[in-house]
Amino acid sequence: MLAPGGPDRKFGGVMHIDVTRFSQAQADEVLALCARQGVSISALGYYSVPLSADPEQARAACEHLPKVIDAAVKLGLSTVNSFVGANHTLSLEANLEKFAEVWPPLVRYAEEKNIRIGIENCPMLFPNTWPSGLNLARSPAIWRRMFEQIPSAHFGLNYDPSHLEMQLMDPIAPIYEFGTRIFHTHAKDMRVDRGRLNDVGSLVPPMERSTAKIPGLGDIDWGKWIAALTDVGYDGPVCVEVEDEAFHGTVERRKQALAISHNVLRPLIA
Repeated sequence: MLAPGGPDRKFGGVMHIDVTRFSQAQADEVLALCARQGVSISALGYYSVPLSADPEQARAACEHLPKVIDAAVKLGLSTVNSFVGANHTLSLEANLEKFAEVWPPLVRYAEEKNIRIGIENCPMLFPNTWPSGLNLARSPAIWRRMFEQIPSAHFGLNYDPSHLEMQLMDPIAPIYEFGTRIFHTHAKDMRVDRGRLNDVGSLVPPMERSTAKIPGLGDIDWGKWIAALTDVGYDGPVCVEVEDEAFHGTVERRKQALAISHNVLRPLIA
């Protein structure tokens, strides 16, 4: 099923737990299922567009996020991950003004529930959203301004290095500045096709010259990435995100993707 207000794209808008009317009994069923399968939930994720140019999508996102926060409380979790969102028809400054209107009440609600909100740094850059994307939180320069406007300790990052690598940025250096703001991490690799980059340049949507990969099969140095996280005292989840087309198609291929990722990351994590 689709989450309310979710973006219409591959990997987007998918809902695994319907929290629209989520009771404690339903939460207990989810936790019991996890216990039977020997897994746990690191955080709830809701990746919609609260600053969307589409008023209905923005409204749905802002109304649904508090329900996700409530569900996290019932599940005994500490973190909800999301996008800040962006209106791709407006300038950066106009989006930051809208952010200052929309997000403080959402963060205050999270504070009241003692839930942290981790913003993923995926820019959501596609041909129809170029060059602004659908998620304002795409770079360290913007993170600084966001955290100046909302200094709350309950507002931080779901840090995914692949989105920085995709933008031809250093995926490791920002960890040292924003370490205390990193609540959750996604382990996804990215391979930049240098031949394609040299052919089309940097002024095209990034995924026209990049390919999402599982850890170890792209350009990111995972040893340095984990080292930086440990240097800043991060002790939270490292969650593999499989968007590698080479491992789609069957459940067995997805299991292989997770096994390879585990073998790459496990020796680096105590």
